Amino acid sequence: MFTQELLQELVSYNPPQGNVLSLYLDTDSTQQSIDTIKLQAKGLLKEVQANHNQETTAIERYLDHSFDWSKPGLALFSAADGDFFRAYPVAVSFRNRLRVGQKPYLKPLAHFFDYYAHYGVVLVDRLGARFFEFHLGELQDTAGFMGEDVRKLKKGGGSSAVGMRGGQGGGRHESEVAQRNLRDSAESADAFFREKQVRRLFLCGTPETVAQFRGYLSKQLQSCIAATCAMDMNAGEHEVRARSLQMLRQNNEEREQELVANVLNAAAAGGSATLGLDDTLQAICDKRIQLLVLSDGYRTPGYVHEESGYVVANLAKSPLSDKELTAVSDIIDTAVTFTLAQGGRIEVINGNSDLEAAGRIGAMLRY
Repeated sequence: MFTQELLQELVSYNPPQGNVLSLYLDTDSTQQSIDTIKLQAKGLLKEVQANHNQETTAIERYLDHSFDWSKPGLALFSAADGDFFRAYPVAVSFRNRLRVGQKPYLKPLAHFFDYYAHYGVVLVDRLGARFFEFHLGELQDTAGFMGEDVRKLKKGGGSSAVGMRGGQGGGRHESEVAQRNLRDSAESADAFFREKQVRRLFLCGTPETVAQFRGYLSKQLQSCIAATCAMDMNAGEHEVRARSLQMLRQNNEEREQELVANVLNAAAAGGSATLGLDDTLQAICDKRIQLLVLSDGYRTPGYVHEESGYVVANLAKSPLSDKELTAVSDIIDTAVTFTLAQGGRIEVINGNSDLEAAGRIGAMLRY
């Protein structure tokens, strides 16, 4: 399981010499053959093999002999003539890409870590509920609650002790049992998720049952609800995971639009936000970034002063001379690395025309 500590190790890594090869792969062998995936990886590595033979050899050896191909995504980092090697199989596929740079290329991994972190699923019906905790697309824990059987009383028979004529009390009794089960299920859900770091919660069942169950949840869990859907109570783990990932992606798309709107509005109002490359890089230099938003695929050259953490794209705006700075092919990736090192969050935004028009990068600031 990939962790925040492993991400920080990559953030702080500096190769003693040379560059770092960062390779991200879609390794979903249910969609294409393993041989095809290997050929795609070798095709990417071939472009840099002449100058990085030991690093590319280490990656190919891992794919041939060590990777078990059970995970649909893989991030690989190789440097220092192959002496530094890290492989992180994950439960969600990446887009194939290779980067060579002075630091590990972390935009996709940082985005993955924020995008798929800590979410929960509840399947509920009138009898009980099942609870699932996921992190980074993988099931972490599961539990359930089974209440009293909801039996419809026969008209005029058996349980006349409820004291209603003609079986009219049967419907009320049935409803009371169902409501009690929903209340108890909600209490069990609160207990299950209480010590977990769930950021988003998905409720699944019939619309009526989900609406009633939702009302019994604690306010804290209600605030985490991101979406609802119809799903059978007896759905298997694979279906629960697939459906929850689908809802998570849709929810994240909506959340990304809201984040961009918040940055744009705050910047327009003169609040704690920046837009555009120069101002955002200056905020990184000042260690003010709380949330960095950037368009997927955005790359541009720039300059960095590693010792001070200074980054700049336009030399005319730099108090340092070009002799004091190191040129880098992608200042955006350096900005991501510095933001993570400062404890900031990263949001890589896909296809947002408003952010594109505003310079493809911006940030919410700490102050």
